[in-house]
Amino acid sequence: MCGIGGFFLNHTADNQAITSVLNALSRRGPDAHHLTGWNHEWVKSTNAPSKALLHTRLSIRDPRPEADQPMSNHNEDIWICYNGEVYGWEHDASELKKRGHHFGTHSDTEFILHAYEEWGLNGMIDKLRGMFALAIMDLRKKKLYLIRDRMGLKPVLYHHNPETGNLIFASLVRAILPLLPSSKRQFSAEGIDAFLAHRYIPAPNTIFQSIHRLENGHFLTYDLHSGELKKQQYWSPEATGDNWHTTLDDAVRIRLESDRPVGMFLSGGMDSGIIASILSKIEPDSLPHAFTAAFPGTSWDESSEACELADRLGIPFTSHPITMHLDQDFSQIVEDMDEPFADPSAIPTWYLSREAVKKVTVVIGGDGGDELFGGYKRYPKHLRTSWRRNYYSPFPILPDWSPKGWRKILTEGAMNWRDAYSLRFSGFTPNQRKYLQPDFNIHEHYWRLQNSSTTNSREVLLTIDMDNYLPEYILRKADLCTMSHGLEMRAPLLDHHFYQSVLSLPEDIRFTSPPKSLLASHAPEMAPVLKRKKRGFNPPLVNWLNIDLIDRFDGLGDRLEKNSSGQLSANSCNSLLRHYQAGEHSLAEQILQLLMLDESLYQLQEAY
Repeated sequence: MCGIGGFFLNHTADNQAITSVLNALSRRGPDAHHLTGWNHEWVKSTNAPSKALLHTRLSIRDPRPEADQPMSNHNEDIWICYNGEVYGWEHDASELKKRGHHFGTHSDTEFILHAYEEWGLNGMIDKLRGMFALAIMDLRKKKLYLIRDRMGLKPVLYHHNPETGNLIFASLVRAILPLLPSSKRQFSAEGIDAFLAHRYIPAPNTIFQSIHRLENGHFLTYDLHSGELKKQQYWSPEATGDNWHTTLDDAVRIRLESDRPVGMFLSGGMDSGIIASILSKIEPDSLPHAFTAAFPGTSWDESSEACELADRLGIPFTSHPITMHLDQDFSQIVEDMDEPFADPSAIPTWYLSREAVKKVTVVIGGDGGDELFGGYKRYPKHLRTSWRRNYYSPFPILPDWSPKGWRKILTEGAMNWRDAYSLRFSGFTPNQRKYLQPDFNIHEHYWRLQNSSTTNSREVLLTIDMDNYLPEYILRKADLCTMSHGLEMRAPLLDHHFYQSVLSLPEDIRFTSPPKSLLASHAPEMAPVLKRKKRGFNPPLVNWLNIDLIDRFDGLGDRLEKNSSGQLSANSCNSLLRHYQAGEHSLAEQILQLLMLDESLYQLQEAY
């Protein structure tokens, strides 16, 4: 796990800007910082280069300096800059050694480098099982490849100017800004509206007009000579028919490989519980330490259930009572989210990661189970109206700050069935966003949608989530909250071999009531979890707002109007705030969303 960056410019880069890039990436990689640069003639140069690969390392496999990056082959005509972790590569590495490849480390980085040398781009990607955001620079072919993993666990951000051919890429938006000309730093109107709609900005958009996010399962090809950039999708899931039991066990087992201490995040739910159960069977003598966030006295506290499960499985366990000082930490949390991002659960995840990294460097988590097995409550709710398809309500929609009741029904009815799914987990409704942005032509949503002729309504919803909500909300939160503390997060349920084995299952086995009964069949000791009512995370937003963040209310609307160049109306934002202060506490999530947008826009404008 690391931070990656690079630039290919038609001018020399400022040394201070390069230092700022490395500083922006340093929390992702606290163990080593390196740059390899070249001048216009492709002669190595560390002083004001025009081309460079940058890397900040979190050492997990082979912590020695020999495994630092950027890393090259023997001839220095192929280079790699890599963030992530791939698993189960040792067998293929043995084959490479038989073919004459020399390994100076036991790192997955060097394996990827030699795999590219031997099997080429597509052959190399086929060998990668895990999470990765990587750059391969081939000076023989004059090509640079930027590749994001299949499920989207690792980020790739980039700026490309087709007029000059300049390319800048990094793990974070904030690591691109130091090298970005001021003329290219305009906020994206669509990015702001997308954030208001979804609480995050779906790929390929970001908060800046000229910075893009590479979609999961895609790669970019950059011509080092012409400056041309092309994007290509390299993967879409296909059912394999593999045995899901053995594939899941293998997915968990291989994610234990590490030269640094490994722990896990454990809640009272099925997803992390099934992983804990598998671990207790395959590694009974060296079980990883489990960490749980505790919220004593609240309805969303699952620490007692997690403790009970850990005791039953014999797993070392620590429950961390989360004491959040948002008045002190809010600015840092927003900075670590990189760009506007407003999942309330990111806040306790950030605090839990800060505690866990004191004992371990790697944690295993349960992300992905709801998307694979239809576990969210919104699925059956929205499926009940799938008969509607392209039927639209003829009734007008009135501006309203109450998200419940008949007005919400009318809002949903004004959209087709697929697009209305965006309201099941959203920030502001379309009519609310129009009220906040009276002069902006809003979109109903900003999702990436696949062209499909399927008539399976559940498949439509799952595909939307797998392309948008999972990589750009759930996994972005996990990546940013853990990596901001130098902690690596691994997700066995999102192993692409396991995912494709699940796709082979009949619907009545995969989608059950209660959800995830299939997982309980793999570990009978998890059956009691099925009887518990599924609990979402409902943090104390009103307390946060009325105590920790109340000082930020003054001038909120004016700041948002100014920093959005007038896109957001100060009067409309202040009207929303008055509704909340008058007792409409159902607006708490929207208020938090505006506060995060306010702080994020301010920070990004002031950066560098």
